[in-house]
Amino acid sequence: MQVLFFYLVAFVAVASGLLVVTCKSPVNSALALVNTFFCLAIFYVMLHAPFMAAIQIMVYAGAIMVLILFVIMLLNLGVETMKKTTHTVWGIVAGSLVMMLTFFFIKRGQPANISGPITNEVVESVGHTQLIGKHIFVDFLLPFEITSILLLVAIVGAVILAKKEV
Repeated sequence: MQVLFFYLVAFVAVASGLLVVTCKSPVNSALALVNTFFCLAIFYVMLHAPFMAAIQIMVYAGAIMVLILFVIMLLNLGVETMKKTTHTVWGIVAGSLVMMLTFFFIKRGQPANISGPITNEVVESVGHTQLIGKHIFVDFLLPFEITSILLLVAIVGAVILAKKEV
C-alpha cells in the first residue's frame, strides 16, 4: 500500500514538473512548482523526516514561491484568462486525492526498517532538529560556510544589477 502511495505521489510530482515547463502562463507554472514542492515534502514525510518536510514547505513552497510570484507580477508578463476550467477541476481532484491518501497513510502507516547509526530510538531521544544541527555545524561546517558565502555574493550581485536599472 505504501508503494502504491509512493508511485501516486511520484506521478503527481512528475506531472507537476512537466506542467512547470509546458504551461504558457507563468502563474500556472509557479503553481505547478508549488505542487511539486508539496510532493517533495510528502516524500520527506515518507522518509520519516518531518523537520525537512516542514522546512521544504516553509522555505520553498512559501518564501521562494512568493518571491517568484512577485517577480512575475513586477515583470507584468500578463496572464491569459482561461476559458476552460478542466485544468482547475483536475488539479483539485488530484490534490484532494493526494491529501486524503497522505492522511490515511500517516494514520495507518508503519515505519520502515531503518539501518545505520541513527535509528528511530536515537531520533526520538535526541530529536530531528538537534541531529541536523549537529551535522551541519560540526561535520559539514565548511560546505555550510561556502554556501553562505555564495548566497551573500548572489545578494550583492542582485543589488548591483538592480542598481543599474534604477
